[in-house]
Amino acid sequence: MRNKLINNIKNKLNKQFALKLVKRSMIIILYIIALFVAQASHVFAADEPLTVINNLSNFIFGLIRAVGMIILGFGVVQVGMSLKSHDPSQRANGFMTLAGGVVITFAKEILNIITGG
Repeated sequence: MRNKLINNIKNKLNKQFALKLVKRSMIIILYIIALFVAQASHVFAADEPLTVINNLSNFIFGLIRAVGMIILGFGVVQVGMSLKSHDPSQRANGFMTLAGGVVITFAKEILNIITGG
């Protein structure tokens, strides 16, 4: 009886290990396929190198603006939660997050004002 129980437990553990191994190997294979697909994309260059740099700059500042908007929204939520709970420290953190989100959102415009361009 005891040997049957031990063999049953071993079989279950072997099946779990086999399923985990298959799942892990499938994830690795899908990851490799995704990398191959991502590397096969075509890149079309513009005529002038300055145009390429400007396009890259606009793309990066667009990503920064998106992060700033997310932080700005989080700051608004924090201020709203602090007003509801009457917590002054959370209110201060909310206003700091709100101000940081505004600065990050308008980073490109602030840099243009500073550099004069």
